[in-house]
Amino acid sequence: MYDLVVVGSGVTGYGAAMYAARLDLSTAVIGDVDGGTITLTDDVANYPGFIQLTGQELADKIKVHTLDYPVHIDIDMVEKIFRDKQGFFYVVTDSKTYLAKTVLIATGMEERELEVPGHDRLKNRGVSYCALCDAPLFKGKTVAVVGGSDSAAKEALLLAKYCPKVYIIYRGNKIRPEPVNQRRITKEDKIEVITNTNVVEILGENRVEGVKLDNPQNGSDALELDGIFVAIGGIPQSDLAQELGVEVNVKREIMIDRSSRTNVPGVFAAGDVVDSEFKQAITGVAEGVHAAYQAYRYVNENEFVFTCQQLEEGEFEPTSTKEMAETTDEDIITR
Repeated sequence: MYDLVVVGSGVTGYGAAMYAARLDLSTAVIGDVDGGTITLTDDVANYPGFIQLTGQELADKIKVHTLDYPVHIDIDMVEKIFRDKQGFFYVVTDSKTYLAKTVLIATGMEERELEVPGHDRLKNRGVSYCALCDAPLFKGKTVAVVGGSDSAAKEALLLAKYCPKVYIIYRGNKIRPEPVNQRRITKEDKIEVITNTNVVEILGENRVEGVKLDNPQNGSDALELDGIFVAIGGIPQSDLAQELGVEVNVKREIMIDRSSRTNVPGVFAAGDVVDSEFKQAITGVAEGVHAAYQAYRYVNENEFVFTCQQLEEGEFEPTSTKEMAETTDEDIITR
């Protein structure tokens, strides 16, 4: 039986687990991407204590710190979370089921895809969502980044190390990077910003050959390219939470109060998946720590009666998913 199961193995989840363990909560972290999406970031220069490092390096450092405490980490995909009539939570992966008093959702976001003709045909054939992964493949070629955020700007700056020409194509009237990256974009001769323009089609049969624009450039609505990198934001991964009955807003972000609580007692949330305005690694970790403290308060303020197979607190061993599938609802309630 765990006091807290953190669903999500990014920096928010690891930070939350580290702090929960410091509060003597028996804690497990379960997630399918070790380190989370920040591991795809080439340059992190806004995390206090580190002037500059990669996203992978930051995630590794936080994980190592977390493992300095007795935290169980399972890199696996969570398939379902449900709550029994006694208020206990079952976190189900492909092979195991974890029993917990509280759950912290830190599942983050997944990349929003560019929904235009040609995308599906040419994805991974010149259409990419990760400059850190694929930039070297486009050395000496012309590419474009679609998006106007700070993430898009950083993708373009990384690509400029490999490519002689990098376009930033944005639907708004100006891109919105952090000031330090705006200055870097302005100074980089290889980068050209195209605003008030949408990509309406990706051109090419077997590989990207260009894009069609809704705002012609230099008299043409076609722009020749060898690759296109998409950075148009993310979609909160809140499906598991919604299946549990957790309320979300129109953006699918989990709605929390000032104590990181959702509408479901015992369920907390933090990071990019929640309805916070500012989404950064540093704010995600802070939210995770805050949520862990609120889980600590919840565990200590509620009396729990353990009748599940005479389990000893903190010594629950995950059962197999097959065993859970063969268990009736009545059996689950009394486990």
